[in-house]
Amino acid sequence: MAGRLRALQDVGDDVPAVEFGGAWVAWGDLRRLAERASAELDALGLGEGARVGVVLENRPESIALVWLALTTGRCLTVFNPLQPMERLSAEIGRGAPPVLFATSRFWEDQAFTFAAVKAGAAGFVMDGPEARSAELPSVLQPATPARTAPGIAVELSTSGTTGPPKRIPLSYHQIEAALGSVNGHMAPGQRRRAPFTGGVGLVTTPMVHIGGLWGVLQGLAETRRLVLLERFTVDAWRDAVRRHRPRIAGLPPAAIRSVLDADVPAEDLESLRAITAGAAPTPPELADAFLDRYGIPVLVVYGATEFSGAVAGWSLRDHGKWWVRKRGSVGRPFPGVELRVTGEDGEPLATGRVGVLEIRTPQAGGDGGWIRTSDLARVDEDGFLWLRGRADDVIIRGGFKVLPSTVVSALERHPAIAEAAVAGVPDRRLGHVPVAAFELAPGHDAPADDELRTFCRKELLPYEVPVRFLPVDALPRGVSQKVSRTDLLALFAETERK
Repeated sequence: MAGRLRALQDVGDDVPAVEFGGAWVAWGDLRRLAERASAELDALGLGEGARVGVVLENRPESIALVWLALTTGRCLTVFNPLQPMERLSAEIGRGAPPVLFATSRFWEDQAFTFAAVKAGAAGFVMDGPEARSAELPSVLQPATPARTAPGIAVELSTSGTTGPPKRIPLSYHQIEAALGSVNGHMAPGQRRRAPFTGGVGLVTTPMVHIGGLWGVLQGLAETRRLVLLERFTVDAWRDAVRRHRPRIAGLPPAAIRSVLDADVPAEDLESLRAITAGAAPTPPELADAFLDRYGIPVLVVYGATEFSGAVAGWSLRDHGKWWVRKRGSVGRPFPGVELRVTGEDGEPLATGRVGVLEIRTPQAGGDGGWIRTSDLARVDEDGFLWLRGRADDVIIRGGFKVLPSTVVSALERHPAIAEAAVAGVPDRRLGHVPVAAFELAPGHDAPADDELRTFCRKELLPYEVPVRFLPVDALPRGVSQKVSRTDLLALFAETERK
């Protein structure tokens, strides 16, 4: 990978590389920013293995910093620009990078600047093809940051949908393995071509999430032109697809639903052979609705930050052969990935039994052993993976186990509900009880609680029926577009206080 990325050093200055805001940015501009940043890092003694902090916005400058880090053996330490400034400042304090790159709008904020100085970071502004020193105040006794992370390519935070985000180190070995695994699944035998020619790659999700960052990493490794959306909107995405005519595009389930709700004309999407969907659970009904409307299959994938991205998923061939019988599955393991399901004692279970999913793959790093996930799942006789919720999401109601995914599936069969989310709230008598929030389907009014309880009793066991129902304009989501359980519980707590 590093060798292929270094080969971009010889690409001509005027070759269009990244489309952003409706205009192409030349590769020479990105390379100059990377070279200037590298010179500043060398002057600070931050060479190979050094941690390079970046507030990773969906901007061309961020792509230049990704390329710089991975061609020089440094470690890209990522900070999330989408969170409130107080939380971003706290994240900088915890991450404590020796150097921090960000666009000027962040350095203009006093809290951000103070957090960087207190963490002991040297600061640089990156606006356009230049990198210049940020004007930082002096403070007494700044922290001593961890300057190096040898062998680590990226330090990336999880989405934090079930608790505080965790910082995950991904090694160069893991990234290499993941690139090989995905290419073996999606595009075996891919031909070589001139840099920045051929079809484009669409980067529509935030780069601070593994899905968005992966789109950039794969695009750079394949020397493919990238179309970078600062944020996803249906209009911007439709325009990019219509103009560039990609064969495959990736969208999280919430964005797929938005495309359907916007009634995008089928002719605008006629170039697409498939949509890949990850980051959050994709209901089979949603995938079927997209297929029915546009004739485009939705290829669900499954992965995690800890695994450097996707480790299982659907292919076009599998979709054509198996979808009718296996709809609801997240597909089969990618090349080089092994799956098994274990019981509470850690022993493997028989084929088809539900238990805790374990994965063995070079993408996970470590000693090559089995990695235990937090997902409940089963693997069927044909190797298809079926998720059954998260082990740490299980609600224990008076001794009975309630899987939120089971309740969500039932609620989303109600015609008035577009998407639902379920969590457990404390209860003095029963320990925890399930509560549900939901977004309305277009053209529907919110059903009464009694109507929803009656509907749920036909679909669920008595102890699985939520005790509260809350209609919302939009479910709270993180950067991955997963519903944030932490924010969902805060939403219910807030309504209790009113």
